[in-house]
Amino acid sequence: MLPRVITIANQKGGVGKTTTTINLGTALAAIGERVLVIDLDPQGNASTGLGIDRHMRSHSIYDVLIGEMTLAESIVETAVPRLSLVPSTLDLLGFEQEIMGARDRSYRLRNGVQHPFGPDSDETDFGIDYILVDCPPSLNLLTINALSAADSVLVPLQCEFFALEGLSQLLQTVEHVKTSLNPKLSIHGIVLTMFDRRNNLSNQVVDDVRQHMGSNVYKTVIPRNVRVSEAPSFGKPALLYDMNCTGSQAYIRLASEIIQRERDLRAA
Repeated sequence: MLPRVITIANQKGGVGKTTTTINLGTALAAIGERVLVIDLDPQGNASTGLGIDRHMRSHSIYDVLIGEMTLAESIVETAVPRLSLVPSTLDLLGFEQEIMGARDRSYRLRNGVQHPFGPDSDETDFGIDYILVDCPPSLNLLTINALSAADSVLVPLQCEFFALEGLSQLLQTVEHVKTSLNPKLSIHGIVLTMFDRRNNLSNQVVDDVRQHMGSNVYKTVIPRNVRVSEAPSFGKPALLYDMNCTGSQAYIRLASEIIQRERDLRAA
C-alpha cells in the first residue's frame, strides 16, 4: 500500500507549520507508525529541527523534483526511531523557474511519492505509513506540488485576530487544486496553535473557528509553550527535548486524534 500523504499547509508564516510537522511526525512514530517528513520549504527549518544540519545535506527533495534522484534514495534517518526525512536545501528557491515550462510541473512530488524507486520500478512499498509534507509560507508551485501529492491537508491556524481571513484563501486554493489537479484531496483537519488560555482573544478565535469550520477542527489545541520553542535550537523535536511539557503532550493527543480520523475514513 502507498503511504498516506498529509500536507501541512498555510500560506501565512509563523503559524506553527514546521513545529507541527516535526512534533506530529515524532508523536506518530512514538505510537508505532513509520513516518517520513518531506521538507519542502527552502528555509529548511524542518530539516534543522530534526537534527540534520545544512552541511549534512548532500541531497534533498530538490533532486527528487528535478528527476536526478528517487525518493527512496534521498531519505536520511533521524535520531527518532521510525522517523525519517527528505531534507531541504536552498536549491528549492530556483525550482519554479527551472521547470515552469514542464507539462508535469504540478505533479513532480506526486510522481516521486507514487514511484519512490523510480518511474521504471513496480515496487512501491518503502516501509512508510505516513508522509508529512512541510510547505513554505506561500501558495507557490512548491505548495501546489504538495497539495497535488496529498491525500489530505492539515492546516495549522494560529489563535490570532486574522486567523480566519487567511484560512479562507487557503481553502479556496485547496478547492482549486481538488477541481483541477487532485480530485481525492480533502481537509484532514485544522489544528489551533499558539493558544494562550489567559488571552481572551485566543479563546474568541477558538470559538469563531469552531463555529465556522465545525468538525473540521481537531479537539486538540496546541498551547504556547517555551519548551516547544526551545527544542529546534537543539536540533530536537519537543517530544525528545521535554516529553512531559504541555506542548509535547498536546502533540501526542493530536497524533492519536489523527490516527482515529484515519481509521474512521477507512471504515467509511
